[in-house]
Amino acid sequence: MSKSVAGKLGKGITPQQFIDGMTKNKEAFIDWSEKFTWTDESDKQYFESLNNRDDLRVLILMADWCGDVVRNIPVVFKALANSGIPTEVLIMEEHLDTMDEFLTMGGRSVPVVIFADTGGAVLGQWGPRPSHVQEAMIAFKQANPDREAADYQDNLAVTRQEIGRRYGEGTGYQSVIVKELRTLLESF
Repeated sequence: MSKSVAGKLGKGITPQQFIDGMTKNKEAFIDWSEKFTWTDESDKQYFESLNNRDDLRVLILMADWCGDVVRNIPVVFKALANSGIPTEVLIMEEHLDTMDEFLTMGGRSVPVVIFADTGGAVLGQWGPRPSHVQEAMIAFKQANPDREAADYQDNLAVTRQEIGRRYGEGTGYQSVIVKELRTLLESF
């Protein structure tokens, strides 16, 4: 059965309301946002061309305490800002019903960027991380199925370091996100 977020359209807050209401990581979020640049002019033109469509809606499940939100959502906001696609934020803790429909490998991972049509039918989703970064977590979960195992936390710490390494220090990961979002959007 296909997923629907019809009941959530219009129930979220705006990207600006989310930023204004942040109690954690606000400076880092704004910092990544200010570092955003379009590295490929054709990507910028593609997102601008979406203004010609009125059939898309975006809901983003997220929370300000999450490091992946702080890194990735400034990019998503910036890419969508000139697309004309109505974009709403659903704070995870306030929308656990929706969160539990969009689990990542069985867990509540944010952000989840949900693309839907005007009727709320889900067309696709992105998140919680760029795929090359997420691969490290997928490999960890496959190799460490038992959360109670003695070495689980140690292995998780190593995986988090690897995730950080894959993000890198700079903004290179941001253009990867833009490309992934574009590829997803082009598939609808």
